[in-house]
Amino acid sequence: MLNKLYVSYGQKAEQMVRELLEKINLASLIPAGSCIGLKPNLVVARPSEEGATTSPELVEGVIKYLQDHGFQQIVIAEGSWVGDRTTRAFEVCGYTDLSTRYGVKLIDLQRDSYHSRSFNDLSLNICDTMNDIDYLINFPVLKGHCQTKITGALKNLKGCIPDTEKRRFHTMGLHQPIAYLNKLLKTDLVVVDGLIGDLDFEEGGNPVQMDRIILGADPVLVDSYHAELLGYAAEDIPYIIIASELGVGRLFDDTTIVEEFNVKHSTTRIKPTRAVEYYARYVKEKEACSACYGSLIHALARLENQNSLKNLHETFRIGQGYKGKIFDDIGVGNCCKDFYKYVVGCPPSAKNIMDYLKNIGGN
Repeated sequence: MLNKLYVSYGQKAEQMVRELLEKINLASLIPAGSCIGLKPNLVVARPSEEGATTSPELVEGVIKYLQDHGFQQIVIAEGSWVGDRTTRAFEVCGYTDLSTRYGVKLIDLQRDSYHSRSFNDLSLNICDTMNDIDYLINFPVLKGHCQTKITGALKNLKGCIPDTEKRRFHTMGLHQPIAYLNKLLKTDLVVVDGLIGDLDFEEGGNPVQMDRIILGADPVLVDSYHAELLGYAAEDIPYIIIASELGVGRLFDDTTIVEEFNVKHSTTRIKPTRAVEYYARYVKEKEACSACYGSLIHALARLENQNSLKNLHETFRIGQGYKGKIFDDIGVGNCCKDFYKYVVGCPPSAKNIMDYLKNIGGN
């Protein structure tokens, strides 16, 4: 399973994740009697619809699967960022209710004691609760970050260190300590909430609908795939490369097996923010799936970050409504395969779109 990724498309988070867990037979991978830790991303006290935090429905699906298979020692552990309180995030994000309904303990890691672990002469403080967890399931959100470009499975473990250490990570440049943290603290399974993420900021506010869940056992593999979905190469994210060099995991490449489910889905679209509307002016959309549309929005955002969007004189067409039709514009996705110019994929990643534009001299 270490060289495989599983992706399911749609909006029914609980059902989608349970189907994926059955597919990999997760219950057979967890030793009997294990204490299972669920680590969502609750960086701020904002609901998941705003693009910053892990959907409680996604975590609920995992809890129900685990309890149905006889696992009872389950805890949800998180420490929000220094500017917010975890207890407030638990409440606002729906986890207090989740805890009550399923009898799962919430652990506020901001209030936890901690210990030191070392690797290659670098010592990091890690919350003591992590010593009690036998199997760690990591729930990052598919989103960008203003300092590290993306925040995924590797960076999500920052919630497992005390606030004083979070501050110190910034003085060390973030990338090296994030990679080393993942060498010292093992993730057993990653379940990426790719339903709704943010364009650029880990605290949300510019949500982009991506309508997918990604599952894998290797956080480096997951994060390097995550990067491509948002329009980056793994080399653009130093902590991914450092973690790979440390042996935490391997990078996403052509040898990675990606199994996809429910690719041809139809979903409702959330109301776009002003930022998303700004990028949408380059797009003519007709019955587009949100997974494909979200990749295009992320690609356009990356082009603007590179100061290349102003040089783009092309119009993009996207959606099932363009099947069998021919246009001079650039088509996005396999629904536009009859166009003179189109980006292959169902759905393509943001990086696919950007690479295509570079190849035709579009930016």
